[in-house]
Amino acid sequence: MDLYEYQARDLFGAHGVPVLPGRVVTTSEQAGAAAVELGGTVVVKAQVKTGGRGKAGGVQLADTPQEAQREAAAILGMDIKGHTVHRVLVTPACDIAQEYYLSFILDRTHRTFLAMASVQGGMDIEEVAATAPEALAKVPVDPVVGVDARKATEIVQAAGFPAEVAQAAADAVRRLWDVFVAEDATLVEVNPLVRDAQGSIIALDGKVTLDDNAGFRHPDHAQLIDPTGQDPLEARAKARNLNYVKLNGQVGIIGNGAGLVMSTLDVVAYAGQAHGGMKPANFLDIGGGANAQVMADGLDIVLGDPDVHAVFVNVFGGITACDQVATGIVQALDLLGKDTSLGETAAKPLVVRLDGNNVAEGRRILAHAAHPLVTMVDTMDAAADKAAELAALTFVRGA
Repeated sequence: MDLYEYQARDLFGAHGVPVLPGRVVTTSEQAGAAAVELGGTVVVKAQVKTGGRGKAGGVQLADTPQEAQREAAAILGMDIKGHTVHRVLVTPACDIAQEYYLSFILDRTHRTFLAMASVQGGMDIEEVAATAPEALAKVPVDPVVGVDARKATEIVQAAGFPAEVAQAAADAVRRLWDVFVAEDATLVEVNPLVRDAQGSIIALDGKVTLDDNAGFRHPDHAQLIDPTGQDPLEARAKARNLNYVKLNGQVGIIGNGAGLVMSTLDVVAYAGQAHGGMKPANFLDIGGGANAQVMADGLDIVLGDPDVHAVFVNVFGGITACDQVATGIVQALDLLGKDTSLGETAAKPLVVRLDGNNVAEGRRILAHAAHPLVTMVDTMDAAADKAAELAALTFVRGA
């Protein structure tokens, strides 16, 4: 789960990472009041889970409360890379003397943790890594040992922090590591970490990604979930323990096993080139032991997406038996057909390819149901082509 900047700052503050005071508001009037409370020049910052806020006009200085109110009014409701701004963070302006970069990430390639630090902060760190890789220090961290005072000093020295801030920076490194470990994060980043005119080290901006798989250890993390920033279909899928990701295509995808679903995405994307550029609309893995109810839940999610014009169900029966999948399809279509509130939403063609465990019984169940929206196809390539073809037909018809 990615956090907003203000949520990351709250975690930083709770673990002793130095941050400026701030107020999160949802109206321009509240922004003006926050500016009065904080005093002096303030910064009004859009809260969205994406980069590029500054270039999009989502970060503005305001010398007076009236300016803060005007800037907040302009920023609230703004679209930044597809993310609508629902709240802004108001903080005091900082007199910056130097900008640095600090982060901890999960290094999957080397199966360890990695600290990254640079004296070239305040900019796109990917650009720094590409144009001046020597300016970005990368220090592996033993997960058993962690980051003590010696390791923090090693990280700071590797990045070339000036001597006058080395001790304070090392302290920030240790406290940032505390955030990373205590909160079960996969990413903790401060960009920029600044030295202000008085010589203090401050985390001006932050990113945190929490490991959803560790959520059972952190019931307090539930309050960090923002329904306004979550795709409603993904939220529904998560509530049903389905592994679903919304994409930008027209062909709904349901499969069992992440590898099979990924392969299905590729095959559909390739087949779609011959049918007006149809693409996968989602990733949905019903898992290795899915039953009829799970299949029905998956269809309910995918058919509820207005961008979907056809659905490709691709199942290789192993633990998940094909007869269970077929039963789920029949049940789901029956229930969705009775839900008059859905209207034409559920009336979308399904292409089903079954193979493996109990395939004969699965095909018999579908054939007996004889649902007019269901087409059975034997091979994966042919099924992908048929799904793309049907999606293109309804896509053009509805355009």
